[in-house]
Amino acid sequence: MTYQEAPMIPATLPVRGLRTAARRLLTLGATAALTLGGAALPASAAPTAPSAAVAHADPRALSAVASLAARRIALADKVAAAKYGTPAPIDDPARERQILDDVAARSAALGLDPALAQAVFRDQIEANKVVQRGLYARWDAHPEQRPADRPDLATVVRPALDRITTELLDALRELPPTRATPACAPLLTAVALRDAHAHHFDTLHLRGLARALPSVCAA
Repeated sequence: MTYQEAPMIPATLPVRGLRTAARRLLTLGATAALTLGGAALPASAAPTAPSAAVAHADPRALSAVASLAARRIALADKVAAAKYGTPAPIDDPARERQILDDVAARSAALGLDPALAQAVFRDQIEANKVVQRGLYARWDAHPEQRPADRPDLATVVRPALDRITTELLDALRELPPTRATPACAPLLTAVALRDAHAHHFDTLHLRGLARALPSVCAA
């Protein structure tokens, strides 16, 4: 069985599909402290039709940010597979500081608020660790689910993460006008659910995606 074939994520969502994913994501506040725009969204806030505020907001920047966050969550499986059973730690403060310092420097050059960029990327890092810890626990409990292949962290995994970093910084540069609107949180929820459905995220990966998003919308 190859790494890609390892049964980490279900091939399909349950029959209720996106509706089930919506309930999962929107009720993860108890377990993942999901905050979009600084406040937890109740299940009733799931957007079913565009409000006037949503209709006047441009969803493209939010869509790009959510899609990149979901791609980064999906890559957490490879990060975990690269580290599992090795001395490489899940928590790596030196590496994390290097990433955040690099993000701040690149943000300034792009005309992006470094504080916003660092906050969003700190969430990305913590979200990745949520998934890694969950996969470690899963593989400890079910050895048959452990990945057969170990991707190389330096040559395979980190370059993929670096590409997402570049794309995410570009997406964040377009974000400020929309993140300050009341529409930001419901739009972000909607596009996040779309991407969760596209990636067939299970509960663990939904929890990771929830953890990746709190700093995107302004409080």
